[in-house]
Amino acid sequence: MKARYVALALVTAGSLFILAGPMLAPHAPDVTVGPAYSPPGEAGLLGTDHLGRDITSRMLHGGSSVIATSVLAALGGTVTGAAIGLTAALSLTGRRWLEAFLMRPVDAVAAVPPIVLLLLVLTAMPDRAGLILAVVVITAPLSARVIRAAAVQTAGRTHVESAVARGEKWYWLAGREVLPLIAGTVAADLGIRFVAAIYVVTAAGFLGVTAGPDNWGRLIADTLPGAALQPWALIAPVSAIAVITVAVNLIADRVLHDARGVLA
Repeated sequence: MKARYVALALVTAGSLFILAGPMLAPHAPDVTVGPAYSPPGEAGLLGTDHLGRDITSRMLHGGSSVIATSVLAALGGTVTGAAIGLTAALSLTGRRWLEAFLMRPVDAVAAVPPIVLLLLVLTAMPDRAGLILAVVVITAPLSARVIRAAAVQTAGRTHVESAVARGEKWYWLAGREVLPLIAGTVAADLGIRFVAAIYVVTAAGFLGVTAGPDNWGRLIADTLPGAALQPWALIAPVSAIAVITVAVNLIADRVLHDARGVLA
């Protein structure tokens, strides 16, 4: 219980700090403030990169775009996955062909390596919208599988069968009969998809295919060759990503544990 509250506090405080980052940054992210690979000190709290730019300023400017993009992408992936998963689960009550029609393409997309999907989408849409779409395409199939598995456990319950017998529409069954019982699972899945979105967004920055120079992945790529000279420039973005993902995973684990109690 304490771990969940600590993780929640870390995520909340960290998110607010990151979102306010551009206003707190002492310099613009592309301004040279000192010699290349300067250690922490006069050149900045975390030193400088290979072009003499302030690492602290690059971290603060890049964090808001990484977090905002990941949140939007995670929401899109979970909502899309929930719509597919709920429809597939409820189709088992009368239209089994619909379950196969929905899930087989989902399985096919899930079988493609994420990096291939990322590059395919960004080739056509090399901007932030394309990055969000790429994350949705990558994460939605897994969300659909998780939410379908949770929804199937409730589809055979008495109140759901009664609603089916009354002739209720799909949206009523999904929204009023099934979704309240699996809300914890959906929330936990959202946390997991957010972590996946962080990975994909930073990977896109690392590969240089989108997201601009302020992306934390781009920062890692820039500072990696000089890690022996200025390790803090690399440690800072890697640590930030690790802290955020571990904290969100702790919250997701707890939410999922509570959801199992509801489904039991």
